[in-house]
Amino acid sequence: MDRQKVVLILGIALLSAAALTWFLYANTVLPKQEKRLVVYAAARDLPVGAQVRKTDLRRISLGTRDVPRGAVTTEKEALNRVVLYPVSANEPLLLSKLSGTTTAEGVAATIEAGYRAVSVQITDVNAVSGLIQPGSHVDVLFTRPGSMAEAITSTILQNVRVLAIGRTLSVAPSTAAADSKAPATKASAATLIVTPQEAQKLELAKNEGKISLTLRNPLDTAAADAGGPVTTEILDPVISARLARARRGRTTNIHGNPNLDDPKVWQELTGERKLQDDKPKVVAEKKEPPPPRAVIDVFRGNKHVQETFK
Repeated sequence: MDRQKVVLILGIALLSAAALTWFLYANTVLPKQEKRLVVYAAARDLPVGAQVRKTDLRRISLGTRDVPRGAVTTEKEALNRVVLYPVSANEPLLLSKLSGTTTAEGVAATIEAGYRAVSVQITDVNAVSGLIQPGSHVDVLFTRPGSMAEAITSTILQNVRVLAIGRTLSVAPSTAAADSKAPATKASAATLIVTPQEAQKLELAKNEGKISLTLRNPLDTAAADAGGPVTTEILDPVISARLARARRGRTTNIHGNPNLDDPKVWQELTGERKLQDDKPKVVAEKKEPPPPRAVIDVFRGNKHVQETFK
């Protein structure tokens, strides 16, 4: 055989073997080049109620298999929308975590349909020393002030979600890791999410007495049997006995409470008279003026004498 033909055949065989080897290597060993997609993520931690600005966005590249459903792929889809759920830095933004384009901006976008936001005044005393935070669940207590027989405390709302404390809508991640000795931020109001009927009850209670909040476990969603209103009878057995005697004597008003306008009832409850003005006033008898008398001056020499005649 011609030597040139042998070399040609060997060359063709080597090229075929190399092509086949590369084909097998590219399909079995060499990793495939996966397609990637650019999505938008949060450039910083975004709390609930924050409005997304251009500086809050950053572009990241993800594999098509790693892109979550509903991810924001264009800047226009996220700008000027309100964050409905907390978003961490570098977390891809999802359309489900942002308010709709036709909804109101701001905190109103976080209120569910059929509910209202109502604020109540709080202090460290009636808000569990600042332990109540946005997202907490609380019960609302109403206390009506008055005398010993009139003061009551009752639970008017249960398992109410706190939307905000002051103007804070969420607990910052740094707050939990902060030093416990750091002074807590004082707030003067707590915003609660309630139904319209509960909002009316809450407003009435705010104007008629004092409001207090009790913190409850968020997993405890059952409505507890709060019973009837608590009165001062449970605080002092002496008061309880006096009230019982007052009721047995039928000295009660139309509401079943002791009639405090009755001086005897007041004296029975407190041991003293109701008011000094309640004491019977002694009216002085009118005396008739004495009849006029006739006075005559009598002069005897240098002596002057007055004679009186009836």
